[in-house]
Amino acid sequence: MTLMTTLHTLGTAPVLHVLADDEDPIVPKYSPALPDAVNTQVTTLLSWTAGLGLAAAVGGGLLGWLLVAVGHNSERAQLAARGKQSVLWSLFGAGGIGVTSSLVLAFYDMTK
Repeated sequence: MTLMTTLHTLGTAPVLHVLADDEDPIVPKYSPALPDAVNTQVTTLLSWTAGLGLAAAVGGGLLGWLLVAVGHNSERAQLAARGKQSVLWSLFGAGGIGVTSSLVLAFYDMTK
């Protein structure tokens, strides 16, 4: 019974109501954010990294198609097979880079 009485006393204490008042909070309202100078540099770095990664994946895909074309025209089946594998891996790489960079930028933009 003493625990219930103590909790009731604490819940109805006028001091606690003043502490919980929104008009004059003891803890100031704070929203974490990076400084603008840092924020623009990090966003630029993330964007360039994603762009260069996607450009490399596209370049790998183009080289893979070149290997397929040369392999089929010169009757080198192994070269054409390697070209097809490189095209598939370039597609997987581009998809991974696109999804990862989108997620990183989305979570990074939540801090703004």
